[in-house]
Amino acid sequence: MTRHFTTIEQIADQDLFSLYELAVSAFDDETLKGQGVALVFERPSLRTRASSSSAVHELGGFVTIFSGEEIGLDARESAEDVGRTLAEMYSVAAMRVRRHDVFERIRVATSERMSLINLLSDAAHPTQAVADVLSIAEHFANGDVHGLRGLQVSYVGDATNVTRSLASALVRLGVDVTVAAPVGYQLRPGGFEDPTRVVGGGLLRQCDDARDGVEGADVVYTDAWVSMGFEDEAPQRRIDLQPFRVDAKLMSLAKPEAVVMHCLPAHRGDEISDGVLDGDQSLVWRQVYHRRTAMLGVLRWIKEDSK
Repeated sequence: MTRHFTTIEQIADQDLFSLYELAVSAFDDETLKGQGVALVFERPSLRTRASSSSAVHELGGFVTIFSGEEIGLDARESAEDVGRTLAEMYSVAAMRVRRHDVFERIRVATSERMSLINLLSDAAHPTQAVADVLSIAEHFANGDVHGLRGLQVSYVGDATNVTRSLASALVRLGVDVTVAAPVGYQLRPGGFEDPTRVVGGGLLRQCDDARDGVEGADVVYTDAWVSMGFEDEAPQRRIDLQPFRVDAKLMSLAKPEAVVMHCLPAHRGDEISDGVLDGDQSLVWRQVYHRRTAMLGVLRWIKEDSK
């Protein structure tokens, strides 16, 4: 069976737990020996490109990196034809795309012959969510993802694809998630990655007050106010989101031992202050470290049944 990793919500609980375990397993293996992975980036990437390439090489595979300009999804040629071409030469295509529907179209077009990994779409960022879960578990539960129940995680600012994937992953582990964002910037139900549909586990709530949102939090998470594709809205977004900047004053409302997280790239002075990003409460650089750990888990899990 060909496995795909395009959203958190499409992965069964037991498979997700297995993926977390595979990510942190301390063993040498050649899961991808002699196999190629196509890395496709319609949008800029630093951490995702570096972590994906590193993980593939560690597992014995090789990568070919394609830019959006080179491939031209639905411009130079259809996404379906791109998928069919890649499937003739690669066992996995890991893609950062503008539109999430590309994954389903390629899956159907290739008749499940090639595994697909979502490296970021307009709907979801599941590999980032895996890295975040591993980082939180390492800090609060000695690496045990089952030990996070009851933790309080507050996401502050513009609720994005990152927010959706993170919340979907955390509530399934019994973590309570609060999204503090202005009206118009909050999570909307529906779509591919919808944490409001998760039954059981932790609670998900939303509020429009940053102070209320972070009070008593164990983790305060933020992301860029102006995500890729929203540059034209930058002036208004900075006005709307200014009260949601994560700085020392806001962090003082969280628990004394709380940590701050950011998926990067950060716009220092906008959504987060220098002092907080670089301070003792910052878990940001462990998140970066675990981007590679997460990709090891995803790749091992995808290939688990094909050994």
